[in-house]
Amino acid sequence: MGQGGEPRRAKAYDGQLGAAVARAQEGDEDAFAVAYRIVQPGLLGYLRGLVGDEAEDVASDAWLEIARDLGRFRGDGAGFRGWTATIARHRALDHLRRQRVRPLGTALEQDVIDLPAPHSTHEQAMEALTTERALALVRALPRDQAEAVLLRVVVGLDGPAAARVLGKRPGAVRTAAHRGLKRLARELGADGVAEAGSRAPGEST
Repeated sequence: MGQGGEPRRAKAYDGQLGAAVARAQEGDEDAFAVAYRIVQPGLLGYLRGLVGDEAEDVASDAWLEIARDLGRFRGDGAGFRGWTATIARHRALDHLRRQRVRPLGTALEQDVIDLPAPHSTHEQAMEALTTERALALVRALPRDQAEAVLLRVVVGLDGPAAARVLGKRPGAVRTAAHRGLKRLARELGADGVAEAGSRAPGEST
Protein backbone atom coordinates (compact mmCIF):
# COMPACT_ATOMS: atom_id res chain seq x y z
CA MET A 1 0.00 0.00 0.00
CA GLY A 2 1.06 3.59 -0.43
CA GLN A 3 2.29 5.58 2.52
CA GLY A 4 -0.07 8.01 4.20
CA GLY A 5 1.44 10.95 2.35
CA GLU A 6 0.89 9.37 -1.05
CA PRO A 7 -1.62 11.99 -2.29
CA ARG A 8 0.79 14.82 -1.51
CA ARG A 9 3.76 12.99 -3.02
CA ALA A 10 1.79 12.13 -6.15
CA LYS A 11 0.83 15.77 -6.60
CA ALA A 12 4.42 16.85 -6.03
CA TYR A 13 5.48 14.64 -8.94
CA ASP A 14 2.75 15.81 -11.30
CA GLY A 15 4.91 18.44 -12.96
CA GLN A 16 7.71 15.95 -13.60
CA LEU A 17 5.18 13.38 -14.75
CA GLY A 18 3.49 15.74 -17.19
CA ALA A 19 6.84 16.70 -18.71
CA ALA A 20 7.87 13.05 -19.02
CA VAL A 21 4.60 12.11 -20.71
CA ALA A 22 4.96 14.94 -23.21
CA ARG A 23 8.47 13.76 -24.13
CA ALA A 24 7.31 10.14 -24.28
CA GLN A 25 4.62 11.12 -26.75
CA GLU A 26 7.42 12.44 -28.95
CA GLY A 27 9.11 9.04 -28.85
CA ASP A 28 11.47 9.44 -25.88
CA GLU A 29 11.67 5.94 -24.37
CA ASP A 30 13.61 7.14 -21.34
CA ALA A 31 10.84 9.62 -20.59
CA PHE A 32 8.26 6.84 -20.77
CA ALA A 33 10.35 4.92 -18.23
CA VAL A 34 10.27 7.96 -15.94
CA ALA A 35 6.48 8.17 -16.25
CA TYR A 36 6.24 4.44 -15.51
CA ARG A 37 8.36 4.74 -12.35
CA ILE A 38 6.21 7.59 -11.05
CA VAL A 39 2.84 6.00 -11.77
CA GLN A 40 3.43 2.27 -11.28
CA PRO A 41 3.62 2.08 -7.45
CA GLY A 42 0.22 3.69 -6.95
CA LEU A 43 -1.29 1.84 -9.89
CA LEU A 44 -0.05 -1.49 -8.58
CA GLY A 45 -1.40 -0.76 -5.10
CA TYR A 46 -4.79 0.06 -6.61
CA LEU A 47 -4.80 -3.18 -8.59
CA ARG A 48 -3.78 -5.21 -5.56
CA GLY A 49 -6.91 -3.91 -3.90
CA LEU A 50 -8.99 -5.12 -6.85
CA VAL A 51 -7.43 -8.40 -7.96
CA GLY A 52 -4.99 -9.36 -5.21
CA ASP A 53 -2.02 -11.48 -6.25
CA GLU A 54 -2.85 -11.05 -9.94
CA ALA A 55 -2.11 -7.32 -9.76
CA GLU A 56 1.26 -7.45 -11.53
CA ASP A 57 -0.15 -9.40 -14.47
CA VAL A 58 -3.07 -7.01 -14.80
CA ALA A 59 -0.71 -4.03 -14.51
CA SER A 60 1.39 -5.45 -17.34
CA ASP A 61 -1.68 -5.67 -19.55
CA ALA A 62 -2.64 -2.13 -18.60
CA TRP A 63 0.81 -0.75 -19.45
CA LEU A 64 0.73 -2.43 -22.85
CA GLU A 65 -2.49 -0.55 -23.56
CA ILE A 66 -1.11 2.68 -22.08
CA ALA A 67 1.95 2.46 -24.31
CA ARG A 68 -0.15 1.65 -27.37
CA ASP A 69 -2.58 4.54 -26.84
CA LEU A 70 -0.17 7.10 -25.40
CA GLY A 71 -0.48 9.34 -28.44
CA ARG A 72 -4.19 9.75 -27.78
CA PHE A 73 -3.72 11.09 -24.26
CA ARG A 74 -4.30 14.79 -23.71
CA GLY A 75 -3.67 16.35 -20.34
CA ASP A 76 -1.20 17.05 -17.54
CA GLY A 77 0.47 14.82 -14.97
CA ALA A 78 -2.60 14.54 -12.76
CA GLY A 79 -4.68 13.75 -15.82
CA PHE A 80 -2.25 11.02 -16.81
CA ARG A 81 -2.59 9.35 -13.41
CA GLY A 82 -6.36 9.37 -13.83
CA TRP A 83 -6.14 8.08 -17.40
CA THR A 84 -3.84 5.21 -16.46
CA ALA A 85 -6.05 4.33 -13.48
CA THR A 86 -9.06 4.13 -15.81
CA ILE A 87 -7.23 1.76 -18.14
CA ALA A 88 -5.98 -0.35 -15.22
CA ARG A 89 -9.50 -0.55 -13.82
CA HIS A 90 -10.91 -1.79 -17.13
CA ARG A 91 -8.25 -4.47 -17.32
CA ALA A 92 -8.94 -5.47 -13.70
CA LEU A 93 -12.68 -5.77 -14.36
CA ASP A 94 -11.95 -7.84 -17.45
CA HIS A 95 -9.78 -10.11 -15.30
CA LEU A 96 -12.49 -10.46 -12.67
CA ARG A 97 -15.05 -11.33 -15.33
CA ARG A 98 -12.73 -13.98 -16.73
CA GLN A 99 -12.25 -15.40 -13.26
CA ARG A 100 -15.98 -15.20 -12.66
CA VAL A 101 -15.43 -13.36 -9.42
CA ARG A 102 -18.53 -11.59 -8.26
CA PRO A 103 -17.81 -7.89 -7.62
CA LEU A 104 -18.16 -6.76 -4.04
CA GLY A 105 -20.98 -4.37 -3.29
CA THR A 106 -22.76 -1.91 -5.54
CA ALA A 107 -22.29 1.77 -6.30
CA LEU A 108 -23.67 4.27 -3.84
CA GLU A 109 -25.68 7.12 -5.34
CA GLN A 110 -26.43 9.26 -2.29
CA ASP A 111 -26.08 12.86 -1.23
CA VAL A 112 -22.63 14.36 -0.89
CA ILE A 113 -20.83 13.57 2.35
CA ASP A 114 -17.57 15.48 2.54
CA LEU A 115 -14.41 13.74 3.68
CA PRO A 116 -13.56 14.53 7.31
CA ALA A 117 -11.22 17.23 8.49
CA PRO A 118 -7.53 16.53 9.24
CA HIS A 119 -6.66 14.58 12.38
CA SER A 120 -10.00 12.73 12.47
CA THR A 121 -10.06 8.97 12.83
CA HIS A 122 -10.90 8.71 9.15
CA GLU A 123 -7.82 10.71 8.22
CA GLN A 124 -5.71 8.61 10.57
CA ALA A 125 -7.07 5.48 8.93
CA MET A 126 -5.79 6.82 5.61
CA GLU A 127 -2.38 7.28 7.22
CA ALA A 128 -2.36 3.67 8.45
CA LEU A 129 -2.86 2.12 5.01
CA THR A 130 0.72 0.85 4.88
CA THR A 131 0.44 -2.81 5.83
CA GLU A 132 -0.74 -6.04 4.26
CA ARG A 133 -3.41 -6.20 6.96
CA ALA A 134 -4.71 -2.81 5.91
CA LEU A 135 -4.77 -3.91 2.27
CA ALA A 136 -6.76 -6.99 3.24
CA LEU A 137 -9.21 -4.76 5.10
CA VAL A 138 -9.60 -2.53 2.06
CA ARG A 139 -10.33 -5.54 -0.13
CA ALA A 140 -13.02 -6.61 2.34
CA LEU A 141 -14.89 -3.32 1.88
CA PRO A 142 -17.80 -3.09 -0.56
CA ARG A 143 -16.20 -2.53 -3.94
CA ASP A 144 -17.37 1.06 -4.38
CA GLN A 145 -15.83 1.97 -1.04
CA ALA A 146 -12.62 0.04 -1.69
CA GLU A 147 -12.08 1.67 -5.07
CA ALA A 148 -12.81 5.15 -3.75
CA VAL A 149 -10.29 4.73 -0.92
CA LEU A 150 -7.65 3.20 -3.20
CA LEU A 151 -7.97 5.89 -5.85
CA ARG A 152 -7.85 8.71 -3.30
CA VAL A 153 -5.12 7.33 -1.02
CA VAL A 154 -2.96 5.02 -3.12
CA VAL A 155 -3.21 6.50 -6.62
CA GLY A 156 -3.46 10.02 -5.20
CA LEU A 157 -6.40 11.28 -7.26
CA ASP A 158 -8.63 14.09 -6.09
CA GLY A 159 -12.36 13.55 -5.75
CA PRO A 160 -13.44 14.65 -9.26
CA ALA A 161 -10.65 12.65 -10.90
CA ALA A 162 -11.56 9.52 -8.93
CA ALA A 163 -15.19 10.03 -9.95
CA ARG A 164 -14.19 10.16 -13.63
CA VAL A 165 -12.26 6.90 -13.29
CA LEU A 166 -15.26 5.19 -11.71
CA GLY A 167 -17.82 6.81 -14.00
CA LYS A 168 -19.79 8.13 -11.03
CA ARG A 169 -20.83 11.47 -9.58
CA PRO A 170 -18.22 13.09 -7.29
CA GLY A 171 -20.74 13.10 -4.47
CA ALA A 172 -21.20 9.35 -4.70
CA VAL A 173 -17.44 8.80 -4.65
CA ARG A 174 -16.99 11.08 -1.64
CA THR A 175 -19.76 9.16 0.10
CA ALA A 176 -18.08 5.84 -0.64
CA ALA A 177 -14.66 7.11 0.48
CA HIS A 178 -16.14 8.53 3.68
CA ARG A 179 -17.86 5.29 4.56
CA GLY A 180 -14.87 3.17 3.61
CA LEU A 181 -12.48 5.24 5.71
CA LYS A 182 -14.88 5.21 8.65
CA ARG A 183 -15.04 1.43 8.51
CA LEU A 184 -11.26 1.15 8.16
CA ALA A 185 -10.79 3.39 11.19
CA ARG A 186 -12.90 0.97 13.23
CA GLU A 187 -11.16 -2.12 11.86
CA LEU A 188 -7.62 -0.79 12.26
CA GLY A 189 -8.34 -0.04 15.89
CA ALA A 190 -6.42 1.98 18.42
CA ASP A 191 -2.99 0.59 17.49
CA GLY A 192 -3.27 1.47 13.83
CA VAL A 193 -4.67 4.91 14.55
CA ALA A 194 -2.00 5.64 17.14
CA GLU A 195 0.72 4.66 14.70
CA ALA A 196 -0.86 6.80 12.01
CA GLY A 197 -1.07 9.77 14.35
CA SER A 198 2.70 9.87 14.56
CA ARG A 199 2.94 10.83 10.87
CA ALA A 200 1.87 13.98 9.07
CA PRO A 201 -1.77 13.87 7.93
CA GLY A 202 -2.61 13.23 4.28
CA GLU A 203 -5.05 14.97 1.98
CA SER A 204 -8.33 15.85 3.64
CA THR A 205 -10.53 16.64 0.67
